[in-house]
Amino acid sequence: MNFELSEEQLAVRDAAREFAHSELLPGVIERDNEARFPTEQIKQMGQLGFMGMMVDPEYNGGGMDTLSYVLAMEELSKIDASASVSMSVNNSLVCWGLEKYGSKEQKEKYLKPLASGEILGAFCLSEPEAGSDATSQKTEAVLDGDHYVLNGTKNWITNGSTASVYLVIAQTDPEKGHKGISVFIVEKGWEGFVVGKKEDKLGIRGSDTHSLMFTDVKVPVENRIGEEGFGFTFAMETLNGGRIGIAAQALGIAAGAYEFSLAYSKERKAFGQPISRHQAIAFKLADMATSIEAARLLVYKAAVLKDQGQDYAHASAMAKLYASQVAMDVTVEAVQVHGGYGYVKEYHVERLMRDAKITQIYEGTSEIQKIVISRGILR
Repeated sequence: MNFELSEEQLAVRDAAREFAHSELLPGVIERDNEARFPTEQIKQMGQLGFMGMMVDPEYNGGGMDTLSYVLAMEELSKIDASASVSMSVNNSLVCWGLEKYGSKEQKEKYLKPLASGEILGAFCLSEPEAGSDATSQKTEAVLDGDHYVLNGTKNWITNGSTASVYLVIAQTDPEKGHKGISVFIVEKGWEGFVVGKKEDKLGIRGSDTHSLMFTDVKVPVENRIGEEGFGFTFAMETLNGGRIGIAAQALGIAAGAYEFSLAYSKERKAFGQPISRHQAIAFKLADMATSIEAARLLVYKAAVLKDQGQDYAHASAMAKLYASQVAMDVTVEAVQVHGGYGYVKEYHVERLMRDAKITQIYEGTSEIQKIVISRGILR
């Protein structure tokens, strides 16, 4: 085991940290209050290469390893989880899925602008009746000559209105169940494709979350990824990697709350000395630091296994399950460390606490992660 980061990985981490503090931190409270998407910041992230970090340079990507991507996600999530989730979806779900399974033509047309950050992508799996049960897809795509006719609704879609390219999971042969599910590339603006209202959320309020409606949308056959019936496998394989990104986001949220708390505890005085000198607070900080480090090792391990070409599904589920719980525990304690100040927006930790909850829900709830883990250890 080697716990040393390479010079390139350290440079990526430092660049992400600098960007988070110089570009994301100013205005992050206002964006949260207004539920405003960080348009300019996301554009800058694309210019810096954060939106296609693991994509081969042949397709305008950074050609970096998964661990570098995790390091960047962690640093950006310390400050603005709404920005980092947009990056996670574009990298882990959209770009990875296209590069791994897309045709040469699909990569040339869609992957290149996605990896460069010129455009954003969205991953469309969840439906009103198909969240954790991803096999229950009601969205249908019926073959009609040289195109499919797509009908259905998708829920909770990150980058819902800001994306230009959507990977849509749909049923093409209902009689085959999950083996009859396929995946399609859909472009924004196609006739019959409507973006619903933005969701008013508890956390990650700056994230662009919408429902999508498809009514007789014509999708060319060449926009199907893989063969018919490949969609469920595509979704599950893609989500295995996506969980590493969300685990890194949860880790960053926890680490950000801890760093704010550590700094505050050294400045805030009670009974004539900094509150960090009081055992009640010092022990909280010790517990926070320990749980964050444990989560970090799980997340990094999953990333390294993926980079080594090993089976990482089990590790990514463990990383997401544990890191998301740590994010909740640490952010709640961070508010407690701040006392009354923790309950107001100015000190950031109340926002991080609200942001933390979603990491236990999207890209597979904590309960789904336990199913994945238990199947792995019982198999």
